[in-house]
Amino acid sequence: MSTTGNGPELPAQIDTSVAHSARVWNYWLGGKDNFPADRAAGDAYRGKYPLIETFAKESRDFLRRTVTYLARDAGIRQFLDVGAGLPTANNTHEVAQRIAPESRIVYVDHDPLVLLHVHALLTSAPEGATAYVEADMRDTETVLTGAAKTLDLTQPVALVISDVLGHIVDWDDALSLVRRLVERLPSGSYLSLSHSTASDEAHRAVQDEYNASGAIPYIFREPETTIAFFDGLEMVEPGMVSWPNWRPDANTGTTTARAGWGAVARIP
Repeated sequence: MSTTGNGPELPAQIDTSVAHSARVWNYWLGGKDNFPADRAAGDAYRGKYPLIETFAKESRDFLRRTVTYLARDAGIRQFLDVGAGLPTANNTHEVAQRIAPESRIVYVDHDPLVLLHVHALLTSAPEGATAYVEADMRDTETVLTGAAKTLDLTQPVALVISDVLGHIVDWDDALSLVRRLVERLPSGSYLSLSHSTASDEAHRAVQDEYNASGAIPYIFREPETTIAFFDGLEMVEPGMVSWPNWRPDANTGTTTARAGWGAVARIP
């Protein structure tokens, strides 16, 4: 084990000298769980494409609004958040339990740094529960077996996949992952999913440079492709749209007209 000085001990497999996408994202969102290499990479990206920080925040706000809809309007009380990443503001359990304290939330991730901060994800209203499954999201059997310890998978569940599928480089692998999870959830469950795309060629060029840097790559995909994640499901209005156009509220930004798309759909 190594340490960060006054901070918590770090597992040996965490290399703080190389930028990590989850930590860079955490930095853009104003979080504290990042290191100099992450901040340098984040600053370099932002220097070439200043809107990226806004995009990160609007992606997070899409999560807030969709979880709000699921808990408040759809009456969902169980959430499976796959590829949760590092905790920041408006985590799934915080949003859901503000509306329905009895909500039960399971997070899934296999990043050792996320595991280090899992205590922040496992806080819960006393009426509900939160839990964490350490697994690669592609290992659907481990994900569902772990989730079943906290969630009743015979009752409706909201499957939340927030802007992480770009880290699965092969499109067929990403599509198969979502379909395997959806097929195992009961009727009346929901899928909330978002995915980034390039807002313009300058954005694409900066991302390509980032992907070539040795950091974990993120593959942009167009909404005409990613809408296939929802095949066979019942789209909730307004369907698949850019992040700011999904049921905006008074706090919704308006920048990401093309950078990210998402939808919520009911599993029939």
